[in-house]
Order: sequence, then structure tokens, then C-alpha cells
Amino acid sequence: MQSGLAVLQISLQQQPAAEQFGANALLSPSASGYQIHLRPADELRSVQKAARLLDNLSVNRVQLTGDWPLALQWAFYQGFVNAKRQDGVQFCGDSATLTALEQRVRCYGFAKDLVNQTPEQLSPQLLCEHAAAFITEIAGTAKVKHRLIIGEQLAAEGWHGVYQVGRGSVRPPVMLELDFNPSGEASAPVAAALVGKGITFDSGGYSIKPNEGMLTMKCDMGGAATVTAALALAILQGLNQRVKLILCCAENLISGHAYKLGDIITYKNGTTVEIVNTDAEGRLVLADGLQLASDSGAGLIIDAATLTGAAMTAVGSEYNALFALDKPLAQRALAYAEQQQELTWQLPLEKWHQQQCPSPYADTANSRPVKGGGAGGASNAAGFLSRFVANDGQGWLHFDLAAAFNNSANAYWAAGATGQGIRTIAATLLNELKA
Repeated sequence: MQSGLAVLQISLQQQPAAEQFGANALLSPSASGYQIHLRPADELRSVQKAARLLDNLSVNRVQLTGDWPLALQWAFYQGFVNAKRQDGVQFCGDSATLTALEQRVRCYGFAKDLVNQTPEQLSPQLLCEHAAAFITEIAGTAKVKHRLIIGEQLAAEGWHGVYQVGRGSVRPPVMLELDFNPSGEASAPVAAALVGKGITFDSGGYSIKPNEGMLTMKCDMGGAATVTAALALAILQGLNQRVKLILCCAENLISGHAYKLGDIITYKNGTTVEIVNTDAEGRLVLADGLQLASDSGAGLIIDAATLTGAAMTAVGSEYNALFALDKPLAQRALAYAEQQQELTWQLPLEKWHQQQCPSPYADTANSRPVKGGGAGGASNAAGFLSRFVANDGQGWLHFDLAAAFNNSANAYWAAGATGQGIRTIAATLLNELKA
């Protein structure tokens, strides 16, 4: 707000609004700002919706006053911010509450700002550099080491998925391997590995997307932003075990050097993959990351990606989809998601999903050669990924981030990145890695 203008005070009210504002009104004016009238059966969403109303009124800065539980303050923040402004909320409460909220704002703000950047602003290499710099800033240089594997070096080291998807762009594909090792001991075991899809722009390649499907494809690196922010949040909340962060980053573009339909990729583990859809590229890059994660010996591997439209068709844009062959781990992850109040739903995955995309020329195709990958497309994509995880998928979780981005604003969210999934993954790390 301009200097000298009072910050609007926002309070909570259990009673309905006065009759002149309508019995179902979420907002009504108070002497110093506005009061939000809670709906008892749906408090979180009613607060988030009220915050969207305030943002739509061009309110830029508010002070939350009175008795605000942490969960309701966070719901307000999520509804109030937008792609142009990730601040403007002054929280209230004791020091522990304020610290927890400030940590969330810092990590979510990082992820949202990255996802909302234009494709021209954010190349694969810049994405990796931003992620490494953020974790180093959070953790301290003594605890973090990283390396970038760039362009032809990817092919030389056998990371053919990332290389093939990104070789059509003049900006080379890159894989980030970051090591958060708080003990500093080289012999410390890797407790967990996080793998993120970082497609900084997805044209679909030769399986080119229509204009309306391509417009928002700057968000296709949302998985990379999510796992980076989740690691940062877990570190701020006390993570003290060794974790690897692996980002698989590329631009999926058309050129004379781009990969083509009918190509066959041979992965490090010997799996051959026929390309029947160049727009099913996310699973191709994640396959490399999952192999690198497995090579680390991590007992817990979590990947996150804006992977399939099929997941969004199944669960909508308010939920993230979860897949796992390790069913007890999946149930625990769902419990962590519920504790964090991030909507998550488990979709089917069995070992036989690995066979759902057959190829006469290779061990598997990267999709079914039909629109959207056909029936069960999200499960088939997860089945493809499971080929590249050690221990028959024990200790592995795959999040298909259907709720990570909104193409347009709605009653609860501004257009752009949401950050949904960050707290769930951070909580899974912290709970699963307890000593």
C-alpha cells in the first residue's frame, strides 16, 4: 500500500453477517477493515475464498488480528496471494506460529515464483542453478554440494532420457545432482532422494500441443520446484539426515535435432523404450532421475511431476494423485497429506501396469499411441516409471501434481502456481526419516 495508508485489519467471526450484507456473506466491513464469517463445516475453504474476494477488491496488504489458528492463517495466505504478489499478509500469534508461517512463505514463494516465470526467463540450466542456490542458502554451504550434468555430458554418462528430450533446443538439457549431507561425512548413508520433473517449456515436440494446451506449459517444471521447496522446508523444520535432490530439466522443442516418433532410447538399466508420443516426455526424463536416485542407495525415493492430464481428469485440480507399489508407505503418505491439509488421492498402480504400453520394437513404448495415453493413462505412466526404481518399488512414491497449477483464477486460487504438495513431501521426509 502507499505510505501513510492504514493496513486493513482482518478478523474472524463465528456469527453470520448482518442481515443487510446477506445471511451467507463471507465478508462484511468492520471499523478497521473486514471480518470473515466462518462456515463451520468448511472453515478452511471459506477463509481461502474470502481472501480471494479481498484480492479481487485490489486489497494489497492486510493484518490478521484476533484469534487465528495457524491453519486458517495459511488458508488465507493461499487465497490472498497471486502471481504478481506473493506477500501482503501480516500474520499473528506466538513466535512458534509466526516462524512456521514464515518458513512456509519462504519455501512456497520460491516455488511459485519459479513456476510462474516465463519460459524465456527460465532455461533448464537456470532452473538447476536457482534450486542449488536456494538449498545452499537454506542449509549453508558446508552441508550442500552439487553438480550439473549438461548437454552432451548427459549422453556421455548414459542419461539418455533427459538428453533425448532436450536435445532439440539450443538451450541444453541439464540434470542437477545435489547432496544435502548435514553430517559432512562422506560415508553417511543417503536416507532419501527427491526427483523432480523440470521441463521448463513443453511444446509437445513433434506430437505438438494445440495452442490452448501449450500456453501454460511454463508450469511443466512444477515437479522440480515442488521437491526443491519441500527439501528446503524440511531442512528448516529440522531435517538432519542425508538427502539427494535430483532435477531432470529440459525444453521439449521441435528442431532438426529433436527426438522423433519411432526413436528408441536405451536406458542405463538396459530398458529400451520406443517413442510413440514425444509429448509423453516427463516420464522419459524422470526415468534417468529415478535410476540415479536408486544408485544412491536411498531407502526412500519420492518423485513429483506435472506428469499427465489423465491424473487431472481423474482427481480434478484440487487434488494431487499418489501412486505407489509400496502400499503401506502410500497409506502413511496419505496420512501425512491429511495432517498437512493438502488434498491427495491414491490412484491404482500394480506391477502389471509396466506392460500397459507394449511395443513391437522395444521393451516398452513411452505411452499408448492414442489421445491422452488412453484409459488409465496416469497409472500407465506410473507403471513406466516403476521400471526404473530399485527394490521392486519398495520405498518409492510418485506424485502426479494435478493441483500444482491453475490455468485461470477460480473462487479459491489465483491463476498460476499453488505450491500444493510441498508440505506433504516435506512431512513425508521428516516422518519417514525419524531416527
